[in-house]
Amino acid sequence: MATRETTAGPRHRIVEATVELLESGGPDAVSTRAVAAAAGMQPPAIYRLFGDKEGLLEAVAEHGYAQFLESKRAQLDPDPQDAVEDLRRGWDLVVEFGISRPELFAVMSRATGRGVDIAHRAGLEILHGRVRRLAAGGWLRVDEELAAQIIQATGRGAVTTWHSTPAERRNPALLTILREAMIAAITRAEPTVPAAETGPAAAARALRAALPDDADVLSDAEQHLLREWLTRLASDGGAPHA
Repeated sequence: MATRETTAGPRHRIVEATVELLESGGPDAVSTRAVAAAAGMQPPAIYRLFGDKEGLLEAVAEHGYAQFLESKRAQLDPDPQDAVEDLRRGWDLVVEFGISRPELFAVMSRATGRGVDIAHRAGLEILHGRVRRLAAGGWLRVDEELAAQIIQATGRGAVTTWHSTPAERRNPALLTILREAMIAAITRAEPTVPAAETGPAAAARALRAALPDDADVLSDAEQHLLREWLTRLASDGGAPHA
């Protein structure tokens, strides 16, 4: 059986060759024969290392996520002076990646493998960190989970709409308008003053924003349950929905 050390080089060459073919010629350009030729290898190597073409595309998606996360982390400010502007930068980064690398973005969006799922969750943690900073600063006008969903939906919607629009009709103003609509939907014009807020909703928002992701005191199940309770309390103070 081949070890990781002996396959790391060929795997990397094959994945990079696939990405180059994908981005230069689209999905139709990605055949096992074309990939093998571009990587300077024989087609059987692809089946040995990836199983089949779908396995190769999963590896391409993981490669794309790794590049994307690297760019996100490079621009990540753990303590931004302006949390709202930091959200704008993060949204722009995602949308720019999707617009500038459409074929890779499409493969990443369709992938469902374990490695992709882990990378996707790592990206979500960065997003949730931004949302928690907004909550801690009194900026959020909706609960954290809904805010994260709106951010993701507008980002993906922007990329999808851009690529489904004929090139001659694409207007960059669309991206700015969608981003600012997202900002207006989830943030307040001015942050609330935490000291002026009272009641269970305010206390739940403050505690939810302050909770660390890796608290050792609680198990994963206990943390999940606590966050669920705090989210419900923070949204409406625990009052029953009409």
